[in-house]
Amino acid sequence: MDRISRRSHGLEGVRFGDHKIPSLIFADDVVLLAPSGLDLLHALGRFAAECEAAGMRVSTSKLEAMVLDRKKVACTLQSVVVKKELSRKAKLSIYQSIYIPTLTYGHERWVMTERVRSRIQAAEMSFLRRVVGRSIRDRVRSSVTREELGVEPLLLHIERGQLWWLGHMFRMPPGRLPGEVFPSCPTGKRPRGRPRTRWRDYVSRLAWERLGLPPQELEEVSGGREVWASLLRLLPPRPGPELWTTGQQSSSSSP
Repeated sequence: MDRISRRSHGLEGVRFGDHKIPSLIFADDVVLLAPSGLDLLHALGRFAAECEAAGMRVSTSKLEAMVLDRKKVACTLQSVVVKKELSRKAKLSIYQSIYIPTLTYGHERWVMTERVRSRIQAAEMSFLRRVVGRSIRDRVRSSVTREELGVEPLLLHIERGQLWWLGHMFRMPPGRLPGEVFPSCPTGKRPRGRPRTRWRDYVSRLAWERLGLPPQELEEVSGGREVWASLLRLLPPRPGPELWTTGQQSSSSSP
């Protein structure tokens, strides 16, 4: 698929800094990028021709555009884990293998704000409380529930994945697209209003807050795969106010 994509490249593509990106590939999924609908049709025509030359075919009758709200997935799964017929082990298996990957898809490139962190913790504990059979009225600390189930905080999983991806990009050989795009800036003007936080600014601040590494030392330290991996394995949970339930902070008088 990578060879087919390269051979079908034309003048189309989306410019990002000094780079023009015509397509993105993940396994057998391909995203064609173009500045206009007409350019996209030309790119699709060339891609389809290269597929046919390689003995493959793009079936337009089987293409479907679908948006699946993550909240709908969460509600469906949460209705399953309340069933008494399922063991706790089976419910945790659903949590680890389906719920977490769905909820955190693409988390390596997220920019985490306090609002996003609060929503993630709320979704996490909403599921885990159902696994242990508790409700919002029980007022049991999140850390107690996680310890009982033997799971780590979801925010720790996300931040570890973000720092892992940062190190992975620094170690990429020259010519790899993610490593080339990382220090680049997109062309054009920002819209009016407060500019959004860039991912590289966010993850640099994250490394400073969580690992004590200043930005100028990141590339050197993350260049050692084993050293970087050991730092991430030892990463502790983020300190902060404990949650009882969905985004509510516990009071200082609570047990």
